[in-house]
Amino acid sequence: MEPVSPLPDHLASSAVAKLGVEEGDAFATRAGLRWPDLITALENVYGRGGLDLATRLAKVALEIVTARPPDLRRLDRQREIDPEWFQRPEMVGYVAYADRFAGTLQGVRDRIGYLEELGITYLHLMPLLMPREGVNDGGYAVADYDAVDPGIGTMEDLVALAADLHERGLSLCVDLVINHTAREHGWAKRAIKGDPRYRAFYRIYPDRDEPDRYEATLREIFPDTAPGSFTFSPEVGGWVWTTFHDYQWDLNYENPDVVVAMAEVMGRLANRGVDVLRLDAVPFIWKRLGTDCENQPEAHRILQAFRAVMAMATPGVLLKAEAIVPPDDLVQYLGAHDDAFRPECDLAYHNLLMVMLWSSLASRDARLMRAALTRLRPAPASTSWVTYVRCHDDIGWAVTDEDAATVGWGGFSHRSFLNDYYSGSFNGSFARGALFQRNPATGDARISGSAASLCGIELALRSGDSAQVEAGIRRLLLLYNIAYSYGGIPLVYMGDEVALRNDFTYLEIPERAADNRWMHRPAMDWVAAAKRGDRQSLEQVVFAGFQRLARTRAAVPSLHAAAAPTMLSPDDDAVFAFARRHPTSRPFLGLSNFADFERTVDAGVLAAAGIDDPVTLLSSDGDLEIDNGRIVLPGLGFVWVGG
Repeated sequence: MEPVSPLPDHLASSAVAKLGVEEGDAFATRAGLRWPDLITALENVYGRGGLDLATRLAKVALEIVTARPPDLRRLDRQREIDPEWFQRPEMVGYVAYADRFAGTLQGVRDRIGYLEELGITYLHLMPLLMPREGVNDGGYAVADYDAVDPGIGTMEDLVALAADLHERGLSLCVDLVINHTAREHGWAKRAIKGDPRYRAFYRIYPDRDEPDRYEATLREIFPDTAPGSFTFSPEVGGWVWTTFHDYQWDLNYENPDVVVAMAEVMGRLANRGVDVLRLDAVPFIWKRLGTDCENQPEAHRILQAFRAVMAMATPGVLLKAEAIVPPDDLVQYLGAHDDAFRPECDLAYHNLLMVMLWSSLASRDARLMRAALTRLRPAPASTSWVTYVRCHDDIGWAVTDEDAATVGWGGFSHRSFLNDYYSGSFNGSFARGALFQRNPATGDARISGSAASLCGIELALRSGDSAQVEAGIRRLLLLYNIAYSYGGIPLVYMGDEVALRNDFTYLEIPERAADNRWMHRPAMDWVAAAKRGDRQSLEQVVFAGFQRLARTRAAVPSLHAAAAPTMLSPDDDAVFAFARRHPTSRPFLGLSNFADFERTVDAGVLAAAGIDDPVTLLSSDGDLEIDNGRIVLPGLGFVWVGG
């Protein structure tokens, strides 16, 4: 292996000239440490051009830190000293659309107290950068990376919100779409005008020859509404690669100029106070003929390069990968590769855990979850999963045939069962969701629906069955108890904390009516939220349950993200059990019963978790109960045990 070229001397001298001796030396030190990661990643992708691109990106990093406000530089220093700041048990996230949550960014500022009441320390606002007008894929068709959607405010409002959050100990996550732009973006407009520099920012083909060869192995993301992956554009005189919709033009990362431009965008957002950049659609950024053009090695290398640049310039800022991919491909986005650990994203969504929660709830069987999570490679200790029950998107059933076979099930048949169950067509189902993007050619589909509706609360309220309302609440808190304790940063989807149900008003809005994911993107019901103070109301019971989860989690050191879960095998298939232990704390055991009725497990599971003196930390039903050597778990109940 050839030695890595050293960091160019002129960068260190330029840093001192621009930043002064102290800050300049600090930057040069960071740049020197990250330079090998940067150049190795880029030479792997761009060959001899990697050194030139690495030098350009290091200069971008210096420009970013030169423009960085003093208060954010201080925050960087704090987080460099405390690199585990985002892994601590007190980290609890909340995700919302700014307009759906509070109307405007100023409205979000006014609601910070509500978030604090819930125990939130991490706020993720869904896409808020300037989208194209009209249909825009829920904001993921960005027309301007440097402007905020005028419907919710201005970039100055975003800066003010970030400052308010920092003052109160909360961090801010914002979406950054890196796979594509809207065709109305400035780069695309210049491409349309014939500027060769910006035509090269996109993948444009003069005829269908190459697109047809690519499409032979590509999957359709939205087969109902956006079939195919290429769109003819008379404006540019060719076929444009459009993975998602015809108005979302894929960027061409074979062009180094795209990498530089996106790094500059990241730096500008970081310098406005954003703590976490959620990188949208990262598995799609590299294309290779004869593959599905997802999860390609070059995509990982480019993410490693972005990680290096941001670590040079803004060491207090995290990258989060939006990678909803098969289990075997998931942990690589946190840097865990077969040959080595390579710094990549700091955070990634634990899509597999989310899918397995819903699978276990429908089947009343935790064996598949146990098998799939056991097979998953653990996250590197310096990173963290984001664990969640629901999000803004549909639920795609990431159940592999291999995992299903371990419990004697067929992968396709189980995925079909889950679609039937959560769309409400399965006899006896409590769920009220809807099929999303059913592909008639493959029989595959995904599910839309709010967590409360999928847990049975909507159906129970309609029927006036108070016992089933209680069961629905127990299901919701059962799922969230695992999200809060399994490992990583738990993320509450807006409205789940007060059991908001499906919202069908989207059907009245033409640009949303064809996308039933809007049924689980309701406007926040502040009248319902106000009932969280009404004793024994639905909203109060659920909200109080979330508060207990956050409060208890913050006090349990073993729930630090670096304490990886160990799967246990209780003697009842309906019970999910795992242990966690941080080097500085006592062991932790989580037990969750997915059955509707009481189940018991051998109390030997305590010893398996390393617990000899059990203490109930949190429970759905009072203190841990042991009867004749067996732990008793009420139906849809859970318990956290310390020892």
